Amino acid sequence: MNKVKDSVMVSDPASWWRRLCRVTDQLHLCGDLPQSYWGARRNLKGWVDDGITHIVDVRGEYSDEDLVKKLQPQVVYAFHGTHDNGGPQKNSWFNEAVDSVVAAIRADPRNQVVVHCHMGVNRAPSLAFAAMLELGFNITDALTAIRSSRPIARILYADSAVRWYGNRHGWSEQKTAEARQEAKNWHKQNPVDAGWVISRIRKEERVNA
Repeated sequence: MNKVKDSVMVSDPASWWRRLCRVTDQLHLCGDLPQSYWGARRNLKGWVDDGITHIVDVRGEYSDEDLVKKLQPQVVYAFHGTHDNGGPQKNSWFNEAVDSVVAAIRADPRNQVVVHCHMGVNRAPSLAFAAMLELGFNITDALTAIRSSRPIARILYADSAVRWYGNRHGWSEQKTAEARQEAKNWHKQNPVDAGWVISRIRKEERVNA
């Protein structure tokens, strides 16, 4: 059934917020860099020390492009900002953002890509999921790999990712519907209380503001 084991679930979501999580040999997930200069400098250096060569930032509300260019100019930074309002994500966003991730991974087996949004709960994991589909992973295996590596990943936009992938590859309506149902079933079997996760991270934000 490929259900994620209960042992990977955590009671302290905030501890995962800015933790770099390896999903595949070349793909990672994380929350964003701290807002403070010194905090961002420290965490960015940590990413580089862990081998990160490419950053794909999907926050629509903020960009670290200038900061990364100043502190770690050798790191390739790609900005593909989008909303986090719970509604569908556009195919055009997936087209551009997935191509950035996949191109970096395929260009060199030594490349290490981190995809991040603000909290690393919905947008970044959903893009990672879409990229994994493009890289040849099946739906269940991709979702399971993401959740296993990052237990706070809700992957809210997985349905949009499946619809995008089906559209890009010319799937029939029936095949797309079956794929969407597979993703829906996985989420039913592996629920995450996104409200709880987000509330704990926001509490951490307030404490460290």
